[in-house]
Amino acid sequence: MLLSIQYFFQARKSRKKEWVGEDNYFEKANGTFTVQYPHEEIPIPDHGRYQLHNEIDDCIVCDKCAKICPVDCIDIEPVRSPEVFGQTSDGTPLRIYAAKFDIDMSKCCFCGLCTVVCPTECLTMTKEFDFSTTDILDHNFSFSKMNNKEIAEKKKEFEEYQADKIKAKPELPTIKKEGDVTKKPSTKPVFKPRIPKKK
Repeated sequence: MLLSIQYFFQARKSRKKEWVGEDNYFEKANGTFTVQYPHEEIPIPDHGRYQLHNEIDDCIVCDKCAKICPVDCIDIEPVRSPEVFGQTSDGTPLRIYAAKFDIDMSKCCFCGLCTVVCPTECLTMTKEFDFSTTDILDHNFSFSKMNNKEIAEKKKEFEEYQADKIKAKPELPTIKKEGDVTKKPSTKPVFKPRIPKKK
């Protein structure tokens, strides 16, 4: 009870807002720790792991973030382009359209692996931590700017390009002689090393 009474009188003084990067930030044990959110906020660190954001104009749809994600919260649908249609802010050529780029923050474990492997650094974690909602579907953030009509057009365009490419490829003539018999490929001998006998 004596310890509780000591803390009770210390709690009359409210805790000052200190920056997270300061050396004595975690030494401020005295005073009221509770922050009257949303009227008061503790400063957020620059390298905190919070809500994911994708700058879709810089995304090359490489699919690395979706592959490395341990909880599969990133869903990507790429549509290939027959030619380069633009470039990112760092000069990387764009060859794939992002028909779908959805991030389900309800699944996200905030590990930050997706931001590390991103080659154009378009996928980042923002300082937005309060995205609570009553509907779990609101945690699914879509970053694609393409509508269904544009997606269908780009898919058809690439299919036509592929078909034209196959037609333009010359076929090699196959010459068959009379009496030719297709031989089965001979199997290679398997080398088995001799195992010395135990004495």
